[in-house]
Amino acid sequence: MSSRFNQTRERVAQLAAQLMVEHGIQDFGLAKRKAARQMGIEDGHSLPGNQEIEQALKAYQALFHGESHPLRLRQLREIALDTMRLFADYHPYLTGSVLNGTAGPHSDINLLLYTDNEKEFELYLMQHDIPFKQGQHHSGRLGTRPSFTLNREDADVNIIIYPEGDLRSAPRNQIENRVTKRAKLAQVEALLTQENLPAADTLLSE
Repeated sequence: MSSRFNQTRERVAQLAAQLMVEHGIQDFGLAKRKAARQMGIEDGHSLPGNQEIEQALKAYQALFHGESHPLRLRQLREIALDTMRLFADYHPYLTGSVLNGTAGPHSDINLLLYTDNEKEFELYLMQHDIPFKQGQHHSGRLGTRPSFTLNREDADVNIIIYPEGDLRSAPRNQIENRVTKRAKLAQVEALLTQENLPAADTLLSE
């Protein structure tokens, strides 16, 4: 692989990271396609993978938001933990940018819940007067899964419902065929007790 090819991928990853942080783009694919268009790149083989963009995001946050980013990340993780405690009976897992440490000022919180009865979960929300928006999450070969968005005071919480039979194996990223990193309630509690707010690289999927 040529150095020019590598440099192009790196520049696309850096611009994609900037777009995600500054414009609140949540989707890696959208961010890198937009970055490529802005750079006049049409060759799809030059586009970086999600892991490359994650590294660029961490570098961008450290360089341009070194003081505010750790505080916002802690706030999002605390909201995530409170929400996970609320839904403890549904085996909650934290995933996405709030877990891996790349969350920005516009980031949502992403949770996975496991239950064979999503209607029961919907009823739980209504009984506890928790406002929500219901939808569907497209999971590639897995089809669509029920989803809920909760509007918390300082961040939206996106929830995807999986059957309890999937609890032992984390879902896979259909684009890069990688296991989705996730952390259960006790692991998020442990994460928040660490003063340096790590990027959760040591939290393995179960």
